[in-house]
Amino acid sequence: MAVSPRRRRRRLTAAAAVAFAALAAGLTTGCDSVDKALDCVQTADSIADNVTSLQQAVENAANDPTQADTSLNAIETDLGKIGDKTDNADVNKAVDDLKKAVGNVRTALRNGDRTPDVSPVTDAAGELTKVCTK
Repeated sequence: MAVSPRRRRRRLTAAAAVAFAALAAGLTTGCDSVDKALDCVQTADSIADNVTSLQQAVENAANDPTQADTSLNAIETDLGKIGDKTDNADVNKAVDDLKKAVGNVRTALRNGDRTPDVSPVTDAAGELTKVCTK
C-alpha cells in the first residue's frame, strides 16, 4: 500500500522537527559548556595576573604591606566567580586548593611574616589553569 504524498510530507515534517529539536538541545548544551569553559579560562587568567601581583607585593612588602592583602582579596573574589560557574569536580578541587594556599599566605602575613612563601599559591593557580583548559 502506497503512502500518500500528504502523509509522507507530515512524516518528513515531524521527523525534521524532532531532528531540529535534538540539534537545538545539543547546541544549547554545547554552548553552555563552552561558555563555562571560557569563563573558567578567563577567570584563571585573571587569577594568574593577581598571583603575579601578589608575588610583587610580597617582594615589596617592606614598602607597602597592604598590597599583598589587596592581591589576596582579588584572588579570592575571582575564586568566588569561578566556583559559582562550574560543577566540574577537578575545577572545584583546584579552586579549593587555591583558597587554602591563599588562606595560608594571609595567615602568615597576619602573623608578621613579611615574605611568606607564595609558591603554593602559584602552583595552585597553575593547576587551576590546567584544569580549566582540559
